[in-house]
Amino acid sequence: MVMIRAEYPKVYQYLHEELEKQLESLANEGRIIFQRLGRNVTRMVHMGKLLRRIYEELKKLSHKSDVDVLQDSGDIVIRGHLVQLYMPQPVDPQLTAWTITGMSERLNNFRVYITLDHKISKYDARLFEELRHLQYSLDHQDSPRNPASSEYTPSWGAQTFTSGKHYWEVDVGSSCNWIIGLCKESWANRNDMLLNSEGLFLLLCVKVDDHVNLFSTSPLIRQYIQRPQGWVGVFLDYEFGVVSFVNIANSSLICNFLSCSFSFPLKPFICFGPK
Repeated sequence: MVMIRAEYPKVYQYLHEELEKQLESLANEGRIIFQRLGRNVTRMVHMGKLLRRIYEELKKLSHKSDVDVLQDSGDIVIRGHLVQLYMPQPVDPQLTAWTITGMSERLNNFRVYITLDHKISKYDARLFEELRHLQYSLDHQDSPRNPASSEYTPSWGAQTFTSGKHYWEVDVGSSCNWIIGLCKESWANRNDMLLNSEGLFLLLCVKVDDHVNLFSTSPLIRQYIQRPQGWVGVFLDYEFGVVSFVNIANSSLICNFLSCSFSFPLKPFICFGPK
């Protein structure tokens, strides 16, 4: 007993040091990202000034003869090349996923095994298409919204949770299109669940063109962290209103839903799209 009591303060000290190290590293990553964004802002300011000068010179040239235009256009071409030099570089603000010592072992104390409810009939999974439409609309305002297809395989868990702590794992493999998490039980009997629907606590992985992004719902937020492959853990603490997603491969936290207020039964939700 004396030995056990002596070990626990050591574990606490180690975890505290790990926490401080990870927070410091995240702060450093944040500073680097903001520095890159700041350089892009400076580039855009310079580019704006150059474009304004070119615009004013083009207005003056429009009133000159063709011969004068040919003689004076060389300088404008050079300025056009300078604009290319000031083009801002894309910034991918992806954060490092840090291993949290002992997290997997702690969560396994609440392990449950989810079985699928085959009584629930075909479900029209429009969440993927809605999120795809949202991403496309950032660059292509007229992109069509395609209906969900047979490539999507949504499933509901047979279990319903109204209290306690529960943890389970889902194998997403190398898929780039999936949704896992928890939903209000009443959605299992409906066919109109959308990204802004109430009672959704989901992690979504969606591929559009060559880009793969993670999102969480309630509200819809992009998660700037590396896409997990293989097993993803889902943890529910009903009384404390917490839903967490864990990357099993490196025992790291993907994202949390904190301070939720659960006053309704929750059901596990899993949906896979095309690979």
